Amino acid sequence: MSDTSTPDSGFSLIDYERRGTLALITLNRPDKLNAINAAMVSEIGRALDIAEADDIVRVIILAGAGRAFSAGFDLDTGDAATDTEAVRRTLTKDFGIIMRFWDCPKPTVAAVHRYCLGSALEMAVACDITLAADDCMFGEPEVQFGSGIVAMLLPWLIGPKQAKELLLTGDDRIPAERALQLGLVNRVVPAVRLLDEALDVGRRIAANDQVAVRLTKLAVNRSMDAAGMRQALLQALELDVIIETTETPESRAFNEILNREGAKAAVDWRRARSGGTDRPAGSKP
Repeated sequence: MSDTSTPDSGFSLIDYERRGTLALITLNRPDKLNAINAAMVSEIGRALDIAEADDIVRVIILAGAGRAFSAGFDLDTGDAATDTEAVRRTLTKDFGIIMRFWDCPKPTVAAVHRYCLGSALEMAVACDITLAADDCMFGEPEVQFGSGIVAMLLPWLIGPKQAKELLLTGDDRIPAERALQLGLVNRVVPAVRLLDEALDVGRRIAANDQVAVRLTKLAVNRSMDAAGMRQALLQALELDVIIETTETPESRAFNEILNREGAKAAVDWRRARSGGTDRPAGSKP
């Protein structure tokens, strides 16, 4: 049997391949900085299904193609649903795909570069281990756009004080070394070495006793749930539903510009109001 499988051709927005005992899932919308839309969420879920069902796969690696890991959820989705139940269904799906990396019975490793923003950041930190390229910028700029946090993991990972500063300022220019200090990532590596380092970590984990690995991960996750994390995340998700279905003057103006002139104009307008620095257009947290 070959040590490496042929990349699965059944995907259009991600790439999936097996490299020995590792599964590599690569977000692949480089023209949109890998902005995440509903179709990509579905493909990521299918890829995780394949990796979890494959007895050869012991560790799952998550990466991004092109210039960035991901700039967050896509603004250009045409999804302007305001009905509470419709919004709740969408957010529940988004929450579910983020938490699949946390709940996955097999260890997950994220390799992030250039931009890791909003819900893409949440997906990256939901992985068991997160490696960052030295050129990576992090942030959760949801408040700049009148949006909420899909998976409120940060208070559990970096503490409430640091999480509040990051979330309430909407800072989206947190450099990799600062992310390391905060505890958002495990390690910062040269950009040219990022994937190799992630694969090396994956192989080291894969070389260990798999029952012990699986149950140790489960024990850590259960300790977080015993402390109330899961219930807190679900309560925060309900608050996000309220945020997304509550129209404010700012959110109304932003959405009008978005629908009339497109994502770049809307982002530029919001950036000018907030005094923020440049961030990728065409995507939202």
